[in-house]
Amino acid sequence: MLTSGDVVELDFGVPAEREAGFRRPAVVVTAQRLLDGSPAVIQVVPITSTVRGFDTEVRVEPDRFNGLSQSSAVQCHHVRAVTASRVEERRGHIGPVVLGQIREVLGRILDIPE
Repeated sequence: MLTSGDVVELDFGVPAEREAGFRRPAVVVTAQRLLDGSPAVIQVVPITSTVRGFDTEVRVEPDRFNGLSQSSAVQCHHVRAVTASRVEERRGHIGPVVLGQIREVLGRILDIPE
């Protein structure tokens, strides 16, 4: 079962223009209460090793928990819904602090009041 904050490997497919694409890690950002119901569709945010410094990115350093091998950026501006069956493997967990940072950036992108 997936948990919110899991780092998963999935295939986003062939990107159009500046979309994130191909096989890459992503963070599951769907609320845990929804994940507990085993939804067919989940919300994820892709991770890239190309850190651009955008204010819509959250920087992540590799550690023994998240399964990343290099400094990376969570691309909050690329949040998307995918079918849960796209998840190929669970690599680790991002942790509550970084998950909170991601949700804060998503809130700003989506203009959700604090």
